[in-house]
Amino acid sequence: MKLLSRCEICPRECGVNRLEGQKGSCGVGAKPLVSSAFLHFGEERCLVGYGGSGTIFFSGCNLKCVYCQNYEISQLRMGEEIEVEDLARIMSSLVLKGAENINFVTPTHQLPFILEALEIIGKPHIPLVYNCGGYEKVETLKLLEGVIDIYMPDFKYGDDELALKYSGVTGYTSIALKALKEMVRQQGTPVFEGRVLKKGVLVRHLVLPNNLDSSFKVLQLLEPFKDYILLNVMDQYHPEYRAGNYPEINRRLKMDEYAAVLSKAHDMGFRVIN
Repeated sequence: MKLLSRCEICPRECGVNRLEGQKGSCGVGAKPLVSSAFLHFGEERCLVGYGGSGTIFFSGCNLKCVYCQNYEISQLRMGEEIEVEDLARIMSSLVLKGAENINFVTPTHQLPFILEALEIIGKPHIPLVYNCGGYEKVETLKLLEGVIDIYMPDFKYGDDELALKYSGVTGYTSIALKALKEMVRQQGTPVFEGRVLKKGVLVRHLVLPNNLDSSFKVLQLLEPFKDYILLNVMDQYHPEYRAGNYPEINRRLKMDEYAAVLSKAHDMGFRVIN
């Protein structure tokens, strides 16, 4: 929690005192801001299993993606400010409901609250999933060693110019690569029980319209990790939020665009899942 007094939890390093109510780029102050929590059956099959993924959607985000599919939560910060004790109760409830894991969605900027809630309830017997945008600080990730079981970062771009244009961040590719290297160091190769993932790193890449070169660059950047990660090449892009201001991405993804990236990932030997 002391980290919030001059917040440098994520690479933006806003430096604001969130403990005194100041808010940086993420727009979240000194308490958890949560949109929803439920058993999610729409995640990857290896996370859903039989009981569903116990998903907690945190409001706010350290990225500013102009096409965000969940912009009401991430950018407009729709949700309820709660106490850490409430967050702990939400986690316990998901465990009791039979969740296969607890899936923290967009957790980076609310990490101190998550860790404090875990101090209250203890580490659950089911895996904890860190479902993030990939724009992470290695120093912050080191605090999670032995706590998080499954890292699930996005790897959005192979081009820093696109990251700045579409997500408002600098140095995305090098920062995301360093973060991924730390995640793999902590987790090693994926561990399954039956078809359910219990430990490992699952990387998501959303293919954007008219940006195949970026997707191919992403695969090249990920290639050194291909024996250690699972990869989900995602096709559900549709123009949301401010995408209409960017003509090149103001349409749905074409299936031949998606197929080209998916085929390349298979040809390169990635372990592709969905």
